[in-house]
Formats: sequence, C-alpha cells, structure tokens
Amino acid sequence: MTLQALLWDVDGTIVDSEELHRQAFNLAFAQAGLPWRWDREEYGRLLGVAGGRERIRHFLAAGGGAEAGSGRAGLDVAGLHRRKTALYAGLLESGAAGLRPGVARLMREAEACGLRQAIVTTTSLPNVRTLLDTLLCGVVRSWDALFTGESVLAKKPAPDIYVLALEQLGLRASDCLALEDSGLGLCAARLAGVPTLVTRSQYTGGDDFCGALAIFDHLGEPGLPCRRLFGPPFNAACVDLGHLRTWHGQPRTGAGQ
Repeated sequence: MTLQALLWDVDGTIVDSEELHRQAFNLAFAQAGLPWRWDREEYGRLLGVAGGRERIRHFLAAGGGAEAGSGRAGLDVAGLHRRKTALYAGLLESGAAGLRPGVARLMREAEACGLRQAIVTTTSLPNVRTLLDTLLCGVVRSWDALFTGESVLAKKPAPDIYVLALEQLGLRASDCLALEDSGLGLCAARLAGVPTLVTRSQYTGGDDFCGALAIFDHLGEPGLPCRRLFGPPFNAACVDLGHLRTWHGQPRTGAGQ
C-alpha cells in the first residue's frame, strides 16, 4: 500500500472551530428572537449529530426550545441555519480562530511531495469556502476535490462521503489516509476502509477512537511539540509525512481508545 492522498476533515481537525459554531448558533437564535442558548455542555452533546440543520432539528425533536411555544412548529430551520452560517463566516474572517498546530506545515509538505489532498467534511460548502478564502489562503495551491455536507444525504458517521470521495478521486481506500478529530468522523472513514489518524479536539476528548492508526493532541510544530495519546512509538516534536507513510503501511493490529 502506497499513500497517495490525504483526506482532511474540517471542523476540529483543520481548525478548532466548534466553539465558533456554538457562538454563531447562539447569535442566530438571539437575532431570530428565540430564547435559546446552547452552553458548552449541551453543545457537546449535540455534536453527536452531524450537520448544523440536523443539529437544530434534533434539538427540537428532543423537546428542546419548548419555551419558544407554538413558534417552534413553523420554525424555518433552513433559514435559521443560513443565518448561523453567515455569522460563523464573520467570526472566522475576524480572526477568531486559527489553523490547528501542524496543519499548514503538513499540507505544504504533502503538496511538495505530490500527494493529492481533498476536503471530506459534513460541514456546509459556504463554511469550507470561507475557510479556503481566509485561513487556508496560500497554504494549498490547488485542492483535488471538496466534499461537503451538500455532497451526500447521509452524514458522518455514515461512510457515504468517504465512499463518494474515493469514487470521484479514482482511489482505493488503501491509497488514502484520513485526518479526523471525532469518533463520528473516524467511524465514517473506517466504514469506508480508509486508515485514519485522529487529532483530538476541544469537544472530542471523550469520543470512542477505536480503530485509529494513532491519536495525538495535535500535529505539532517545532516550537509546540505534539503528544501521542495512542499509536506506534513516536519520538518527535511533529507528525510529518514520513510518519504518516510509515503508519499507513503498517498492518492494522491495534485500536485506539
């Protein structure tokens, strides 16, 4: 097996953005006159549902927002989510979050070595476009493909978006390595047969990472060493392409917890 492509998740993997998403949801609720506020604990639970619109619908179906009364029945979830997306873009453009350590370094290394790179996420295309135009501007000259929440009906942990990515890129699962931060993303990638590296994020510390090649707190920078939480022996400050190639080629014998 030769590593030919990196498949990048976005939220929590490229940028630790879930807190910005939470803030944007709450701003959208306030602007719509809805008396809801998702604190970190509640939002952490809601992250078990992939997709912003799906998250709102799950919240309503579970009895959340009852204080809004009869207005819940006619709530324009799609419109509310569009407003939230615009607010999130504004927060991202303001510099409220940055790329996670080691992301830009590894992307540039992969591009210099001729590896293909694609975005494989269930966040919406406008969110990805904002990221490409701001934090990722100038990092990767050309992405091979963007697969987003609009690309498939069934979102992570369903494998559909990874299956679609493999089909459209013309690659086998064993040709690729996915980078994810959550149990949902890891499950989606592994169900599609794609070996996966996990960089745990703010909201995913308690997730089940069984089946990961390795688990790190982040990818690391020369002045900000990463920490291995599970995986093969590692004695370096940063995860680089050499590590990925080595781990990708090893037999799948372990499981992260």
